[in-house]
Amino acid sequence: MEQRFSRWCATGAWEKLLVHFTKPADLQDVSMDGSVIRAHACVAGAAHSNAEDEALGRCKGGFSCKIHALCDGLGLPIKFILTVGQDAECCLAIPLLENVKALAVLADKGYDTNALREWLKEQGIKAVIPPKSNRKEQIECDYHHY
Repeated sequence: MEQRFSRWCATGAWEKLLVHFTKPADLQDVSMDGSVIRAHACVAGAAHSNAEDEALGRCKGGFSCKIHALCDGLGLPIKFILTVGQDAECCLAIPLLENVKALAVLADKGYDTNALREWLKEQGIKAVIPPKSNRKEQIECDYHHY
């Protein structure tokens, strides 16, 4: 089983499956978020592998990786990116949203950046992102939509 998973990763089978099953996606609204996954200490010792290839980051709590996921209006995954655990969610927002035609993007405060808001505006996509409490200029959020 483990060899099959590695083989499917190397040949791009997982990406092909994801593309196949997301064709009928409801792209009126999309949402995105990130989630940290803690890894056991022994995961970094595999032969012919390194932490960067496995998207493992070392931090105070040990090894971890982060899944940055984009979901359609029904909550089904459209795209995802794996990174080391300490990567900020807002840094992967635009790569996740590239080539996705949606009317609105729903995300939490971790995505409240001027760069993302400007990019969404250029694309004609409504940003439904609550502002961070320390934002100098507060921005309205459609909490009903959120």
